[in-house]
Amino acid sequence: MTKQNTSRREFLQKSAFAAAAITIIPRHVLGGKGFIAPSDVIALGVIGTGKLATGYYKNFAKLPGVRIIAASDVDNKKLKRFQDNLNTYYSENVDSGGDPLKTFENYHELLAFEEIDAVLICTPDHWHALQSIDAMKAGKDVYCEKPLAHTLYEGKKMVETSKKTGKIVQTGSMQRSWRDFRHACELVQNGYVGEISKVLVSIGDPEKTCDLPGEPVPDYLNWDAWVGPAQMHEYSPVLSPPIEATGWPRWRDYREFGGGILCDWGAHMFDIAQWGLGMDNTGPVKIIPPEASNAVRGLKMIYANGIEVVHENFNRGWGVRFIGSEGTLDISRSYLDSKPEKIAVTELKSGDKRLYFSDNHYQDWIDAIKKRSQPITNVEVGHRSASLCNIANIAYRLNRTLEWDPVREKFKGDGEANKQRTKKYRKPYKL
Repeated sequence: MTKQNTSRREFLQKSAFAAAAITIIPRHVLGGKGFIAPSDVIALGVIGTGKLATGYYKNFAKLPGVRIIAASDVDNKKLKRFQDNLNTYYSENVDSGGDPLKTFENYHELLAFEEIDAVLICTPDHWHALQSIDAMKAGKDVYCEKPLAHTLYEGKKMVETSKKTGKIVQTGSMQRSWRDFRHACELVQNGYVGEISKVLVSIGDPEKTCDLPGEPVPDYLNWDAWVGPAQMHEYSPVLSPPIEATGWPRWRDYREFGGGILCDWGAHMFDIAQWGLGMDNTGPVKIIPPEASNAVRGLKMIYANGIEVVHENFNRGWGVRFIGSEGTLDISRSYLDSKPEKIAVTELKSGDKRLYFSDNHYQDWIDAIKKRSQPITNVEVGHRSASLCNIANIAYRLNRTLEWDPVREKFKGDGEANKQRTKKYRKPYKL
């Protein structure tokens, strides 16, 4: 916790001394393991300070009772920029009673900083699982950017670690906290689109192997630490651009570090498909790739109830189309409409099913930390949505029909596909 008028440790010591003679102090006053008193400030650390963190740190910094106190990055320039921006923000917008931001190159040093209660993980996908698991084992709650995991096995281990440690994990699939997406899924779940037969998910291409030419490593970047558990590849500014670059880094395109735009946006749009279908705790049972080995669209995922989720462009940008017996419903970040038009503008009735309500994805995580409850895109939700992305990439890669057991989380009768549920880690990294 941050030190404002008095530290939590000093407060607890004084409270215990004063009350010991007259009563037994309840756990909710002393703050036992895993409990944070509502009056305390939640201290956050940020792992990864690139473009994503630079764009949204204010979403956390402006929350009441929250303060970012430390950050870590292997790029010294990005870390310094983040430090300067955050310190300026606090000095201009918040009572500046806290200490300046502490910075670390090695995220393990950040996790060892006892004052930190929870961490934001904004690194490339290939780092998500290791850093999240390390954070939970260090006693920190976790907000991890989407897609939650780089492989099926990683996601499963993240779920297991969260359950074992009792740590709260929120996935950065923030569309679930947007009104239109929630309303669309409520319309689907309450039958206003009729019986659903198919869902089209319009997102980008699957992964590809990294073939970028190498360039000299900048002196401000620890490239070996950036690559981390991935197999070593020469430095490229396409993967880790300098701070002057305006576009998004393209490590997302490559299998070694991401999962293609299929994973990058699938963690948003497949997630909405799963939510609308009420399939958050399961997955498809059969995956059928397109016939052409070089195809980047057309993959079908069939659920046990016969519903098909298809990776297909329906020419309206990245979005989701639910196809039912009463019509179609389209939802994206820029539209919510339907055919016939009346479906999308339908107001829910008093007896209709309502989905988890959150209008602030970041506050929802903070509230869950305080209450020790599950947030809207908890670790299981994030894992299942990332699983769809990873399963799709495996099917595109192998170019054959696969059968999936969503309970055991294994492919049926396909040893090669099952080997691809995980990846080879570069020594000394391991999961």
